[in-house]
Amino acid sequence: MAVSLITALTLSALAGGAAVVARKAQVREASAARDFPAEGQIIRVGDRRVHAVVQGPDNCGGPDLVLIHGASGNARDFTFGFAGRMATEFRVISFDRPGLGFTDRVHDAHDGAFAAGAESPAEQAGLLRQAAQALGADRPLVLGHSYGGAVALAWALDHPVAGIVTVGGVSMPWPDAALDRYYHINGSRLGGAIVPPLISAFATGAQVDAAMAAIFAPDPVPPGYRAHVGAELTIRRATLRANARQVRALYPHVVAMSARYPGLTVPVEMVHGVADAIVPLAIHSGPASGLIAGAVLTALPGVGHMPHHVAPVAVADAIRRVAVRAGLR
Repeated sequence: MAVSLITALTLSALAGGAAVVARKAQVREASAARDFPAEGQIIRVGDRRVHAVVQGPDNCGGPDLVLIHGASGNARDFTFGFAGRMATEFRVISFDRPGLGFTDRVHDAHDGAFAAGAESPAEQAGLLRQAAQALGADRPLVLGHSYGGAVALAWALDHPVAGIVTVGGVSMPWPDAALDRYYHINGSRLGGAIVPPLISAFATGAQVDAAMAAIFAPDPVPPGYRAHVGAELTIRRATLRANARQVRALYPHVVAMSARYPGLTVPVEMVHGVADAIVPLAIHSGPASGLIAGAVLTALPGVGHMPHHVAPVAVADAIRRVAVRAGLR
């Protein structure tokens, strides 16, 4: 009886602690949504909501440029400056990827349990393509940064596009399928239940700043970026889980996709920082550009993982070249 009572009290205390964490996380998530609201419009694709920010000439004849952000991001990464730069020449559509920002996941929680947060690049591309079509963009240029590069390539493999640009894009299998322990923990059932609420409730501004600095390294974070991008949106519980599960499940999809690259016939440009330690050039864009006929690789010496902020002219030039090669110019 004594042991049972102690066990019951312990479980009760743990439950109470979990309730406190959940309430704190909920308050911080509400604050994030209030401070960094959706900048664009919500498009309905069946029963899914897709957030899109449209800038530039509003004509369905294009040329249309779709921008797809990377892991742990949202459309604000592009609306900080790069989308506006390109909106003088293109109709630019910046999407939140499924499960991030203000776009719904492809799957509901009851659709396949653990797989519910692990949308493949192809599934993400399919949902975003339908949203693009709803905006009149049937055959856009598609740019993907980091994880978004895999989504852009999946789009080109499965659906009509005018051309593809990857920026620090994930495109090839990495050695031994190695992955940071963070994604394994947060992407698991147990870890996903325990760790994201703690991060949502207690992550400090200094910790967020440090993570952001690591993403830009060796380049500095641009002034004003932190205030615009809404990093607090990224540390919401559901977003942390969706992001971790997508990254954790990515490897086999990239293996399968890379086998199909020789069949790509659309213009492809790859822009990659030589100093990118997150998605290394030698593992991804370097080998991938050799598999895709006519792919043009622009390697940027000394540049890290965020070329669209650090070297936007090089990225813009790659987009213009694809547009010319696609016959849009």
